Amino acid sequence: MKLLKSVIHRFGKWYIQHICRREYEDQQFRRINERPVEFRFLFQQLLRICPTRVLDVGSGMFALPAVMKQCGFIVTAIDNVSDYWLSGMFNRHFHVINDDITSTRIKEKFDFISCISVLEHIENYNDAIKNMFSLLTPGGHLALTFPYNENKYIPNVYKLPEAGYGQNMPYICQVFSSDELNKWIKTNNGKLIEQEYWQFFSGELWTFGEQISPPRQVGKHEKHQLTCILLQKNSDEPLTDN
Repeated sequence: MKLLKSVIHRFGKWYIQHICRREYEDQQFRRINERPVEFRFLFQQLLRICPTRVLDVGSGMFALPAVMKQCGFIVTAIDNVSDYWLSGMFNRHFHVINDDITSTRIKEKFDFISCISVLEHIENYNDAIKNMFSLLTPGGHLALTFPYNENKYIPNVYKLPEAGYGQNMPYICQVFSSDELNKWIKTNNGKLIEQEYWQFFSGELWTFGEQISPPRQVGKHEKHQLTCILLQKNSDEPLTDN
């Protein structure tokens, strides 16, 4: 048994090294995406708040939960592996629990939840937000990033003729607005702590027009296509009618 474990370990190590080397050698520059903005916002909030237990929703194959763990946080990572990922998904950086946030089976409470560029792909987004708030401890924080337009909601920006890419994606890409944000805050006993607005494209909506490099942080009433948001769950329980 000891010899078998040693052989399996050596093979697994060789295979991971092979995959990493192949990805390294196959690198091609396409564009700088939104992750530097989103991850910078997330880690800025983690540094400021210093939570203990963190839940990462929609981890996919990213190394993000592993990096948060290396920073000292106790991290749980979840993703809808069986339904969202058509051919399955494996994260070689961190253990990801197969869980659908719209009907979560997670019972543990968390001081901080991150949901980075995930919510726009969830059709039942209101239940996703509701369940994320339910998994927060009183006073806990929720960091969200997604395509955003202050004035109007778009069910799937990839289906619009002006979209610069995404037409063949197997998932939707919603653009949320202040109406959805205000509803989430009101119905989930939350409050807005911080919101950033970012312009990534020259056009009105996400993927419209030419990409701007580097992206610009702008004001609320300037042209923008993405937002980074920090919400907090109120520590007091909401009043209910008897």
